[in-house]
Amino acid sequence: MDDPYELSVGVPSAEDYRRLRTDAGLSDKAPEAVAIALPHTWHGVVLHHKGEPIGMGRIIGDGGTAFQIVDICVHPSHQGRGLGRRIMAALTEELERRAPATAYVSLIADGPARFLYEMFGFADTAIHDSIGMFRVMGP
Repeated sequence: MDDPYELSVGVPSAEDYRRLRTDAGLSDKAPEAVAIALPHTWHGVVLHHKGEPIGMGRIIGDGGTAFQIVDICVHPSHQGRGLGRRIMAALTEELERRAPATAYVSLIADGPARFLYEMFGFADTAIHDSIGMFRVMGP
């Protein structure tokens, strides 16, 4: 049987990016912020169903010492089919291929997504004397 999903390297348009995030229950981002961010993606993938973008994931970072996996999402009508795993597999394969062995790769896991990320070797950062932290700029 033919796979109705196609994974391509790249980033979605700014409009599709914002739609994918909000459809998947993630926060919206300002159009001007998205216009700056997307071209600075180190590696990204977009998942299409019948030509329509329905999922994505990106890696951002300095290209040598630090990377962060961001924007992993799949439209709710396509969830539960292993598509998030497919996106993560593509991203981690690229990290394994191009990132230096000493690179630090981080991500923020929302809710049950942590179980997906654990499948790819990610663990809680609250270990030893380190703890993950974040700050959102603005209101």
